Amino acid sequence: MKLEEIQELIKFVAKSGATEVDLEFEGVKISIKSPAKKRRGEVDIPNAIIQHTATPQVVAPVAAPIAAPPTVVTVENPTESSPTKTTDSQENNSNYITIKSSMIGTFYRSSDPEKPAFVNVGDTIKEGDTICIIEAMKLFNEIESEVSGTIVKVLVDDATPIEFDQPLFLVDPS
Repeated sequence: MKLEEIQELIKFVAKSGATEVDLEFEGVKISIKSPAKKRRGEVDIPNAIIQHTATPQVVAPVAAPIAAPPTVVTVENPTESSPTKTTDSQENNSNYITIKSSMIGTFYRSSDPEKPAFVNVGDTIKEGDTICIIEAMKLFNEIESEVSGTIVKVLVDDATPIEFDQPLFLVDPS
């Protein structure tokens, strides 16, 4: 890049009102930082730092994460050989399917705080029904059910941070 082109670039940045611009191309890195204006209407000439690099750096775009479907795990019956007692809730949970989170994010039961929840306890769902939304990196991912049945329990409060593989719902498949 020629000196005249760099000077034109500096003048363009000064007129645009941008406070900082970083450019990198053809092994040259240019950083233009404009100081604060001292008087109203006065345009300061920004400072420019030019660095020559041996090899050009290529910045790859970051792809948005693709939401994997929720993991479905069947809870197995406890072994009868153990002499320990089990509570009624543990015995009842053995027949249910647990729908788990497929990502880290924030759990939402509805698409809008003023709208009703996608599913409630007692609702019958089928495969492909939207059951919740998980927000991850400013992306709202609708989570669809991979099982059919009746919602027995919602295990997470609305607008709560969740972890990968965290149980979200218990579903009675019968």
